[in-house]
Amino acid sequence: MAAKRKRGAPAAGKAKRARSAPSAGEAVPEGGPGEHSVPPQEYSIPPPVSQGKWKNKERVLIFSSRGINFRTRHLMQDLRTLMPHSKADTKMDRKDQLFVINEVCEMKNCNKCIFFEAKKKQDLYMWLSNTPHGPSAKFLVQNVHTLAELKMTGNCLRGSRPLLSFDPIFDQEPHYALLKELFIQIFSTPQYHPKSQPFVDHVFTFSITDERIWFRNYQIIEEDASLVEIGPRFVLNLIKIFQGSFGGPTLYENPHYQSPNMHRRLLRLSVAAKFREKQQVKEVQKIKKKGTKVLVEEDPTEVVFETPAEEKPVEIQLVKPESKPIVKDKKKLRKIQRKKQKKLFRTEG
Repeated sequence: MAAKRKRGAPAAGKAKRARSAPSAGEAVPEGGPGEHSVPPQEYSIPPPVSQGKWKNKERVLIFSSRGINFRTRHLMQDLRTLMPHSKADTKMDRKDQLFVINEVCEMKNCNKCIFFEAKKKQDLYMWLSNTPHGPSAKFLVQNVHTLAELKMTGNCLRGSRPLLSFDPIFDQEPHYALLKELFIQIFSTPQYHPKSQPFVDHVFTFSITDERIWFRNYQIIEEDASLVEIGPRFVLNLIKIFQGSFGGPTLYENPHYQSPNMHRRLLRLSVAAKFREKQQVKEVQKIKKKGTKVLVEEDPTEVVFETPAEEKPVEIQLVKPESKPIVKDKKKLRKIQRKKQKKLFRTEG
C-alpha cells in the first residue's frame, strides 16, 4: 500500500525540470535516448520588474474631519489614488482632540499623516505631520481643483512613482527647508512598494509665489517630453510649524498669514465704508439745499444800462372775434379752411 503524501509536501519522485532548447554553439547529439548526451540547461525565468527589497516603509494616513464638502472629499480621494503608499480611515469627530490622530496612525501602522480639517463648512485646513514625534505643519487650503475637472486633460499610470520638483526658495530659508523634507517623505512613493509601479510618468511641483506654496501635478509625455497637467491642484498658505505632532512648541509662525475670518471682516468693512460715504454725500447735499441763500446787495451802477422801452398805443377791439369751429378731425379742418379760401378768392374776383 502506497503511503499518503501530506498536502504541501514535495512528491516522492524526482521533480520534473524544464529543459531548454540547445543554443547555437552547442552540438545536438545524434542517436536515441539511450546514447550519452550533454545534460541540458534549465530555463532561466526572468525576475519580476520590481525586483528588490521594500526597505523605506513609509505609510501615509489620509483622512478628514466631519463637515467637509464634496470638493474636499474629491481632493482627498485624488491624493489616495496618486499615492499607493497611503491608507484611509473613517472621518474623525470634531469634538475629539487632534492628538488622538497619533493613536489612529499607530493603529493603522502609519508614520505620516495628511489630515483635512473643515471649519464653518467653508474653510479647509490641512495638517501634514510626522507621527508620533513631529514636526507638523498647518496650512490653509485655497483654490482647490480636482482630477475630474475638464481642464485636467492629462493621465498617468495608477501607482506609478512621481518626480518631485521644488522651487529654489525651498533651499534658501530654514522653515521652507523643513517643509521640503516633510513633502519628500510624505508625497514620494517608496521604492519597491508592493502597490507601486516601477515607472516614472508624472511630476509633483511645489512652487512658492505670493508667500504661498502652489501644488501642481503634470504628466510627462514620451514623444516630446512636454508636460500636461493632470491635477489635482491647490494652494497651501502656511500658518504654523509645530515641533510635535499636531501640537507642541511653535517653531515658525507665518507673519503674512491672514485668517479667513479677518479677510471676510475686511471685505464687510470695505462695503460698509462705501455705503457710509454715499450717505455722507447725501447728507451734505441736503444741508446745502436747506441752507439760507445769501442776498446780494443791489448795484447802483446797473441802472445805467437800462433803456426805457417805447410806449405802444393801447388798441381797444370793439368787434367780437369770430369763433373758430372746434373740429376734432384734422382732415375736416383742412377742408373747411380750403372752402373759406375759395370763397375769398371768388369775392375778390
